[in-house]
Amino acid sequence: MSRADHPRSIAVPIFALVVTAVFVVTATFFAVTFSGPPPRAAPMQTSSIAAFLQAPRAQSRDSRRMTLTEGAAPVARADERPSIGQDVIIAAALDAAPRDVRGFYSEPGGDRRNEIRGGFTIGWKSAGIWRVVRTDPEPLFTRWHLVTLGAMLAAMLLLAGPAWWIARAISKPLRQLADTATTARAGAPLGTLPAGGASEVRDLTRAVSAMHQRLTRHAEGRTTMLAAIAHDLGTPLSRLSFRVEHLPEEARERAAADIAEMRAMIASLLRFARDEASERSDARIDLGSMLDALVEDMHMAGTPVSLEPGERAIVRGDPQALRRLFTNLIDNAVRYGESAVLSWHVADGIADILIDDRGPGVDPVQAERLFEPFVRGDPSRNRATGGTGLGLAIVRGIAESHGGTVTLERHDGHGRARVRLPVEANR
Repeated sequence: MSRADHPRSIAVPIFALVVTAVFVVTATFFAVTFSGPPPRAAPMQTSSIAAFLQAPRAQSRDSRRMTLTEGAAPVARADERPSIGQDVIIAAALDAAPRDVRGFYSEPGGDRRNEIRGGFTIGWKSAGIWRVVRTDPEPLFTRWHLVTLGAMLAAMLLLAGPAWWIARAISKPLRQLADTATTARAGAPLGTLPAGGASEVRDLTRAVSAMHQRLTRHAEGRTTMLAAIAHDLGTPLSRLSFRVEHLPEEARERAAADIAEMRAMIASLLRFARDEASERSDARIDLGSMLDALVEDMHMAGTPVSLEPGERAIVRGDPQALRRLFTNLIDNAVRYGESAVLSWHVADGIADILIDDRGPGVDPVQAERLFEPFVRGDPSRNRATGGTGLGLAIVRGIAESHGGTVTLERHDGHGRARVRLPVEANR
């Protein structure tokens, strides 16, 4: 069996990365602690301090950290305090009287008599002249800081490559799966699914594929059921049409209008179900040419609609479905706002198409609900003003199947529908 037949769990590389990171960091700090420089300066020997006061030209390891001046008596720095005990020790090392030594120490009272830790300012009065030695100020970043930071940076760079590779190996199939699931719709082929990845990713891929198949079967079953209902309703409607011919003229016209309305509602319902379940083509469409042809056709049919020219944009999708989308929105604009004006522009790879009308627009609170099936803007359920309540549901389904969105807005006190569709990059 190959490794591909038995993919490892996603927990394996994550666990390996965590263990490796802990090991590398521990080894780095171990090396810095036991092989690197000390985190603070080593204590100075009192003998070295005494020798420097007596002969400042003498070179020693400690003399490189001290400065000698002559003249004024010693003055303590901000963090230094006097210590008579330390003065006595220094005086003994100088073979001088304790009254001739005056010192100030940042860490007075060390645990060893022959060492002084931390900074200090020590003066020795010799032949009436004060000789003062001071430790040099500690730098902001000592060698220990630099070595530690350098070691940590090296460890981070060492781990960055494997960490990035593992993160990409985990996220790439998940990103591909998420993109496919976002554009999936019943009746259309499922997009490209990741072929590799960890065992959990493959299980998720199989689950998404199975879910899509179930949704497709459900949509097909619903369409079949609605088609059967429409067929069964067609027979009694035909009989009713035959019978109304024997009614008086006024009653006959009303009954015929009711029957025609029922047929239109059944046709709209079937169209909505088939739009959700049917497979659409994937063609390159010139957005401007399609809208121009649609507006011209509707204008010739007497629809008060106009088109403002925009930049060239190519979208991918089903031409008939997109024509139906914009036809429904234009019909809504004319029904509720007297006329429609189309315009569009392209930004950041998205075509923003606007359908403006002269109506008052919809309540922003109710705008989203109008895209639900059988929800109408006219609560009276009058088809002369409200339709079947499926037009906007069809519009949203088409927009989402093309990777776009559709919203209803108010602009300058009037109604506006906004459709956003992804466009192809210019070649």
